[in-house]
Order: sequence, then C-alpha cells, then structure tokens
Amino acid sequence: MDIPQLRTILHVAELGSLSKASERLKIAQPALSRQVRLLEAELGVRLFDRHGRGMVATESGRDVLRHARRIMAELDEIRACVSGEDVPLRGHVAVGMPPTVSDLLSVRLVAAFQERHPEATLRIVSAYSASLIDWLQRGEINVAIVYGTRPGPSLVATPLIEETLSLIGPPDAPPRDAPVDVDEISTMRLFLPSVGNGLRTVVEQWAEATGASLDVRVEADSYATLKSLVESGRGYTILPIAPLFGDIAAGRLWHAPFAEPAPRRRLLLVTPADRTTSRLARYAVRTIQETTRALARDGIWHGRVLTPEP
Repeated sequence: MDIPQLRTILHVAELGSLSKASERLKIAQPALSRQVRLLEAELGVRLFDRHGRGMVATESGRDVLRHARRIMAELDEIRACVSGEDVPLRGHVAVGMPPTVSDLLSVRLVAAFQERHPEATLRIVSAYSASLIDWLQRGEINVAIVYGTRPGPSLVATPLIEETLSLIGPPDAPPRDAPVDVDEISTMRLFLPSVGNGLRTVVEQWAEATGASLDVRVEADSYATLKSLVESGRGYTILPIAPLFGDIAAGRLWHAPFAEPAPRRRLLLVTPADRTTSRLARYAVRTIQETTRALARDGIWHGRVLTPEP
C-alpha cells in the first residue's frame, strides 16, 4: 500500500471512472488500473464495482476511502505546516452547501481559491443538510453549511447567518406598500418543499406560531422547480431572496417581505470535532464568513449575520 494507490482510488471514486482520473492525474489509464488491482489484492477486498457507466465504490471501498481521505489530508497538513502563511497551498478540500446557498456562494468561493491557492483542488457538493452532516461525519467532505441549531456532538458548529424568508411571486404580481400579513398569505396558492424538508419545517413552525393558514397546492423539493413554477405565474413560494437576487433584479421574479414576526432560518458552518481541520478547510471557512458579511452589507443576503467581524 502506498500514497499513489490511495491518491488513485480517491480520484476514481470522486470522478466515477478510470479514464477521467487518468485525465486529471495525467497518468496512463493502464497504470491507474494496475494500482487499483494491486491495492485490492493486498487488502483482499473489491474496492469498486465496475459497470458500463464507470466505477462505484463498494461498502468495503467506502471504508477504505474514508481512511484514505484522512491520510491524504494529513500529508497536505505536513506540507502546509512548514509553509509560511502567505504561501499558496496544494491539496484538496470539499465543501458542502444546501442548493440555495450553493447558488449564492460557489462562484465567489471558487474565485477566492483560484486567486489565493491556485494549485489546490476544490470540490463543492450541493445537497440538503441531513446528507451533508452524514458525509461530514464519514469524512467525505471537510466543511459544510447546514440549517439548524444543533447538528450533533461529533461536529463543531459556528453560527453563520439567520436569513429572513420572503414571499416570492411572478413578475406581474402587483406592487405593494405593506408587508404580507398572515391573513393575506392564507389566500395565496403556495408551492413549497415536501414535509420533512428543512425549509418546509421552518415555514410550518412560523405558520403555527402566527396562526397563518398555508394553502400548499404543489410540493417540490427542487429549488429550480419551485422557481420555475412561480415564474410561470401559477402561484407563490417562500424562499430567501439572496439566491434569487439576479432574477428579482432582472424582473423575472417578484418579492415582498412578511410582517413581523417573519419566518427565519439559521445557517451554521460545521466541521468535524474528531479530526484536525486543514488549513485549506480553514481558508474555506474564513472565505465563506467574509463573503456572507459582504453580501449582507450589500443588501443581497437578507438576514442577521451571526459571525462577528475579525
């Protein structure tokens, strides 16, 4: 077992095929295939299932990959600890975000990495909070942004922002001078995520606390689907403004605030408690915090920033 073998299986697992890993690593595909076979022979298990569309890690393979990620992260830290703070870092970091946050932060995060650490590889994973917490605990990602207040005892959580939700409507919705109250929302046809989704839970808790009645006609867990349905003029939804800022500015969507108390949800930055956070991961955390403060100052991200100024 050696470092090139571990590096190979990590890239094959991420990309799903030997050919794509070969292109990324600039190593001939037969050589990579041989590294995988040698490691499987040494461990006595099959690490990947091969099929027509590529390669998928087996259960044993996922266990090996979890340890391989930690080993490679420690190697990156050895290089980083002897480098100055201003020296660009190499290595890999994976950051998980909910879909609405990913649309807002991904471009800015990639731009920061390309400028500060151009030789590092950044992976951005878009999924809902429950999946992100699971992947974080298994070592598949290094940092996650999740909704909630207590993600679990094995994780370290830092509050990021408490965002305010708004009513989102079609572009031809009439202008208004006052916030939307609970009586008015009760008359509107709504499109919301399904029961159990974090955003749906926040909206239902707000409705129960304020006495609002929700007329939910369609459930869709895809944020893009909710946006398309509203844009078509078939109803309204309840979402944060930030990821829709461009659509609202371009006149493709309409928004209105809720009367207080408005629905709000809290975002946390989460890292594992049982292993060291790498310098690249810490850089990702700082960049996310700085970007959040900037977006809030510019009026793009509506809410109360929970991360203090450095």
